Amino acid sequence: MTTPSRLVPLSGTTNFRDLGGYVGHDGRLVQWRKLFRSDHLGALSPGDILSLSDIGLARVADFRGTDERQHQACAMPGLTVHSLPIDPSVVQSMKAHLAKGSHLNAEDTVRLMAQTYRAFVHDHSHRFAALFALLLENDSPLVFHCTAGKDRTGFAAAMILLSLGVPRDVVMQDYLLTNAHYKMPDPGASDLPLEALQVLWRVQATFLPYLLLRPQSPVFKHGAGAEISAAQA
Repeated sequence: MTTPSRLVPLSGTTNFRDLGGYVGHDGRLVQWRKLFRSDHLGALSPGDILSLSDIGLARVADFRGTDERQHQACAMPGLTVHSLPIDPSVVQSMKAHLAKGSHLNAEDTVRLMAQTYRAFVHDHSHRFAALFALLLENDSPLVFHCTAGKDRTGFAAAMILLSLGVPRDVVMQDYLLTNAHYKMPDPGASDLPLEALQVLWRVQATFLPYLLLRPQSPVFKHGAGAEISAAQA
């Protein structure tokens, strides 16, 4: 039997990945072709839509805010889309930083990224709890995504894999795969400095906070971890 590819090759996304195949609790494998993470779905081609239909994709959890969704709405008809907005995005924070007349270099961007990830833990845990609830609702194939599929999505993927008992070093490897797959947008189309964009469109191990990776992390206070382990692994 052929093992499915982790990266689902699509022309309209570059970071659509399957979370199946990882070894979790009691040596059980996370099921293939059930749970996916991705960048936005606004540029899917007819061929992409056919491929995702063949997979049986049925549900979408979208972490983007209203402006992001309006700019790049999901291009695949027939899906049940659940909006779980996490705002402001790091791009919005960067633009607000510049609007105040502040300089924005690579170091500043790393600091803003760290603030964004801390906010995931302290301000947006209810959005991630809502995603867990969707996963427990039924096992129809689901993709969760944001714009680039790297920060909000990467954080969610790490939470899910840790809940399933996937080792922390493997969780980090999955998180860093974005750097191998995600295609950075044309820098000329942005008014942000290039050195800031080069940090923005990649992930670093230091972004994924110790607060998430340590045992008994408060991000799991909703208690969904054990239940999702039984349901999905």
